[in-house]
Amino acid sequence: MTSNRADLGKDPQTVSGMFDAVAARYDLTNIAMTFGLDAAWRRATTRAVDPKPGERILDLAAGTCRSSAALARRGAEVVAADFSAGMLAQGQRRFGDMRGLSFALADAMDLPFGDAEFDAVTMSYGLRNVQQPKVALAELLRVTKPGGRIVINEFSTPPNATFRALYRWYNAQVLPRIARVASSNGDAYDYLNESIRDWPAQRELAAWMREAGWTAVAHRNLTGGIVALHRATRPVAA
Repeated sequence: MTSNRADLGKDPQTVSGMFDAVAARYDLTNIAMTFGLDAAWRRATTRAVDPKPGERILDLAAGTCRSSAALARRGAEVVAADFSAGMLAQGQRRFGDMRGLSFALADAMDLPFGDAEFDAVTMSYGLRNVQQPKVALAELLRVTKPGGRIVINEFSTPPNATFRALYRWYNAQVLPRIARVASSNGDAYDYLNESIRDWPAQRELAAWMREAGWTAVAHRNLTGGIVALHRATRPVAA
């Protein structure tokens, strides 16, 4: 099989094509690589978004839409959006009949939604894959109602030096071996390690959010900072 993987240039067509190639076994690979922690992280994200019945929520970089389905089960009207048609197809196959859940092919840097459409927006493990993440944060602000909220769940930097070193060793030495067994395109997961290593730490991402116009920015580490939940609010217009 020809290798299909992205690099840190993050060309949108290349990245979306990479995710198309791994879509069929994406969930299985995530479970294997995180030893099942991905489910706990997803539950924490749902609690942070705190969906209410009748709210309209955008789940960007929805992937196979398991996070979108969790939000919809709480009574919200959820749009599962992703720039990978292959990933969305997996989600539609599994959750296509779920009440309150719709699907959209969308570029995070140029969202196909109007201003102030959503009560809340969320993005899990996707901002890191966007070529211009600051543009995506501004786009998410644009489509959020004044007073609405954002939750970003993203791989991050463990603050403890010993744990950080162990985590980086796992990403470099163990994760690629697991990916080559579990994934339909193990080479693509080399990019995962590179993108995590290159991604800014929690405080820098928080600064990007403030720069985009978000207020009340805060973050909480999960599993020692392997991932972090970033939350903020769109200010209410004067």
